[in-house]
Amino acid sequence: MFRYFLPLLFFITPVSADSAPAGPMLGHVALRAANIWVQAPEPGKLTIKYWTQNNKDTQHTITAEINNGYGQSHTFKLNNLEPGTTYQYQLLFNGEPLNNAKTYSLTTQTLWQWRTDPPDFEIITGSCNFENEADYDRAGDPYGGQHEIFNKIATEDADMMLWLGDNWYYREVDYDAEQSLLYRVLRHKSYPHLQPIFQKFPNYATWDDHDYGPDNSTKSFVFKEQALNIFKHFWANPSYGMPDHPGVYTKVSFNDVDFFLLDNRYYRDHENKIDGPDKHYYGQKQLNWLQNQLLTSRAPFKFIVGGGQMLNNFHKYDGWDKYRHEREPFLQWLDDQKITGVMMLSGDKHHTELLKAERENAYPLYELTCSPLTAGTHIGALDQISQNPRLVKNTLVGERNYCKIAFSGPRKDRRLEIKVLGVNGQEYWRKQIKSSVLSYDQVN
Repeated sequence: MFRYFLPLLFFITPVSADSAPAGPMLGHVALRAANIWVQAPEPGKLTIKYWTQNNKDTQHTITAEINNGYGQSHTFKLNNLEPGTTYQYQLLFNGEPLNNAKTYSLTTQTLWQWRTDPPDFEIITGSCNFENEADYDRAGDPYGGQHEIFNKIATEDADMMLWLGDNWYYREVDYDAEQSLLYRVLRHKSYPHLQPIFQKFPNYATWDDHDYGPDNSTKSFVFKEQALNIFKHFWANPSYGMPDHPGVYTKVSFNDVDFFLLDNRYYRDHENKIDGPDKHYYGQKQLNWLQNQLLTSRAPFKFIVGGGQMLNNFHKYDGWDKYRHEREPFLQWLDDQKITGVMMLSGDKHHTELLKAERENAYPLYELTCSPLTAGTHIGALDQISQNPRLVKNTLVGERNYCKIAFSGPRKDRRLEIKVLGVNGQEYWRKQIKSSVLSYDQVN
């Protein structure tokens, strides 16, 4: 019962309605619905007004009573929208305009199915965002830096932002109490350089260890339930787990591409446990969910998204390869079921790389790892990392970076192009992959 009273113990200094709390943050945007996360300055009535662009006669209003739990945050769920339509919205607190009466906008997804080819679109993705706090950081040089990368991301003409985990970093002073976890997240959400990204793109997220709990944390983390509740309150994803099986895993369908965001922490055994059928990374229930989703999906690209790497066999720590009794049957299942278009997308590693796993009588599996945004890099270990036999030549990047993935082409000949971009937008590499390559039709 303690967790229900905890928000009363966590004091947050109120701010006036003329100042700017964190957000709003645009979350899941569908064909006829949208999620918008908002933070109120203090407990009270928070209102969102939204209307079709340049037509206030269509205005709708939703009001929510906000208490002091979870930093006075709330996710509005807009409905009865129309596909492919731009809407404007404003926020009010206790009847007064919030954020200097600023107007924000969102555009719903296009209803292209059975009508046209899918739209061309782009997503931005990355992981490992470390915001320095000198009193509680490690001794020595600050671990985080070059936060101007977010200024560059905010200028991108993209359609979605996908956060791959370690989206904030809990410190030693944070993960021994729920209210300390909450402090870290509230601090993270308030950074000015993140607000343009929160407001411009639909934001989706999965987690890894540092925005779940301690370094390399597992299902043994004593505040795992509280960490999940915090994550659910601060990201406006389409869903979270299943009613009888909690977690951050969900499916995001964006135009004609499916992203399956997985939870690699809530059910995870420690990697030092002897491998066997009772050692779990995702857990069988989550994998059953994923398998059913993949069987149902008709997307030309089906991204399995996780906080940690899945195909890397050439590293010491923290990956699905340490759980072979779980991983290998799943990979074999992909082949047995002839699931086309599968790619992996991950963060965590503090470098970016593209891995390619060749399979006998099956198309190769690719994994794009994109890391870090602002955390420290593994630039000193690149010589060793470059020896990985699955590494695609010239794709290893040891500098802070983000990735842009563009999808284009007619419905039956879709392709994607990956670009890896630096703090100032400089291009490190690009690669195109056609959906036809990720098909059993191409297998001899």
